[in-house]
Amino acid sequence: QSLLGPRTRPTASDWAEVLAGLPLFARVSKRRLRKIASLAQIQRFSPGDIVVQFGEPADAFYLILAGRAKVVGKSRRTLGIGDYFGEMGLIDGEPRSATIAAGAELETMKLARRPFLKLLEQEPQIAMSIMAELAGRIRSLERRPIL
Repeated sequence: QSLLGPRTRPTASDWAEVLAGLPLFARVSKRRLRKIASLAQIQRFSPGDIVVQFGEPADAFYLILAGRAKVVGKSRRTLGIGDYFGEMGLIDGEPRSATIAAGAELETMKLARRPFLKLLEQEPQIAMSIMAELAGRIRSLERRPIL
């Protein structure tokens, strides 16, 4: 089972459709999503492979298309199809906050940080849309009652 279905070579439109379903990109226009999608690559991992390592520089965002991954460390969560990680590092480049390993054969969509930032320079409206989404997240967190 794969998030993209049976296609072996997804198009930019396929990727754009997947990205549109993610909160981080929800406010980005379809045309601009296709530009982001043109930067995406499929990356595969075998069980046990480290996808990202705690403390390393954040260089990409990953979306799980097939298989599952494990967050190693305190939280020990399992991530499955449609889950993603690295979205904050895509924006701020801060070191990874967790180690993620393939829990089974894993197929991801990888969006590298450097070309993504270059695209933001060319298409500042993408950055504005992402900032609006992040501001909405912060407002939501601020409205939560303190326990």
